[in-house]
Amino acid sequence: MAASAAALPQPQPAAGATLPQTRLPPEVARALKAAGVPPEALAAVVHDATTGQRVLAWQAAQPMNPASLLKLLTTAAALERLGPAWNWATPVWLAGPLREGVLEGSVHLQGRGDPTLDAASVGRLLRRLQQLGVREVRGDIVLDQSAFALPPTAAGDFDGEPLRPQNVQPAALLLAQRTLVYSFLPDAAAGVARITVEPPLTSALATRSVPLATGPCDNWRAALQPQFEAPPARFAGRYASACGELAWAVADPEPASFELRLLEAMWRELGGRLQGRVREGPAPAAQAPSFELRSPPLAEVVREINKTSNNLMAQQLFLTLALQAQPGVPATPDGARETLLRWLLERTGPLGDEVIIDNGSGLSRLSRLSAQRLAQVLLLAWDGPLMSELMSSLPIAGVDGTLRRARSSNGRAHLKTGSLRDVAALGGYVLSNSGRRYVFVALINHEQAREARPALDALLRWTLRDAPAF
Repeated sequence: MAASAAALPQPQPAAGATLPQTRLPPEVARALKAAGVPPEALAAVVHDATTGQRVLAWQAAQPMNPASLLKLLTTAAALERLGPAWNWATPVWLAGPLREGVLEGSVHLQGRGDPTLDAASVGRLLRRLQQLGVREVRGDIVLDQSAFALPPTAAGDFDGEPLRPQNVQPAALLLAQRTLVYSFLPDAAAGVARITVEPPLTSALATRSVPLATGPCDNWRAALQPQFEAPPARFAGRYASACGELAWAVADPEPASFELRLLEAMWRELGGRLQGRVREGPAPAAQAPSFELRSPPLAEVVREINKTSNNLMAQQLFLTLALQAQPGVPATPDGARETLLRWLLERTGPLGDEVIIDNGSGLSRLSRLSAQRLAQVLLLAWDGPLMSELMSSLPIAGVDGTLRRARSSNGRAHLKTGSLRDVAALGGYVLSNSGRRYVFVALINHEQAREARPALDALLRWTLRDAPAF
């Protein structure tokens, strides 16, 4: 499916070609200086995608924190190892006889890492049960989380903000990304903003409306005076009518029980009866499942991961790579790291200390990757059969995803973004003004990285002009 490491486009220019620039374009150097960031904080590589010739190399082998550019490794490996049409299957068992709408036994669901099981998917699963004739479950609804063996972690370990959706931890059976979305809709006649929540957890919301306020829509979240930590959520403040309808996604403060509460609430909302309870436990593996709920094709999931830089979905995919590499063995973070590093070794050659993979999303202070190594992966993908799937998953500058607001390239760049407190990065493909395609990788590691983003824009504009000499 892919070339060996020896067949990769090499970083050296072809015979007779101009040597790659080993200085920064002046406009990039000026932008770094204006941000108070030294040139040594930047690593950048630009290749001609067609010839593989490197036209710019600045600290190409330097180990850098790639932030979310690491998702390019996870998604490229998954597309190659699993295939773009592959999908997750979540098996469901009816364990017991079914008579006149009553299941004399339990329903079992086994998680296998599907990151797409939103509330709509859960609704389809439960309606499928009803279409099979189940109206009442005399036993329990049993959830099997054993496909992943994960160390104890807390959602706030990374940045101390456990209620941010990006900090939700992975799980084999992950429903609605363990996130609640609160919506606020002004009702001018009543003088209040109506509040709703999705998924429909009856215990999630105590405040159903807040008074409307006049004035601009400034800092509207703080103005609501929210209280999320001890469910149900409460809002003691006001909501500016000028805000219109807005939504606020918040990670559930009790993630360990989220799936249990959600399934019971949705089953009862659909009119189903449950004599037992929703609990965790093993699936009847010796018995064939009654049916399976399947995810969209992997190519669609990869598109969602890269366009929106979804950390949780990337980590689910990362662990899935390990699960698929060793079927029947619970996936662990160590196993996922080994699987991804083995793939990278096979595709790009021996790995040095410039490659450290902590997790599959890049939400890490430990990950390291050189600009040249990432450029090699992008060159390999360009020459491979899955180029279109990977490239189409990247945000288009000025058009969609995390680059919707970027205006410097007029839709000519497909680039994954990376952003942490001290990291700013771009990596992907750039179509120059002359129609030539370039592989582009640039990473800034510095406490002023956010202020140095104009340097990335300057390097992108330089590439769009076909990397002119300086």
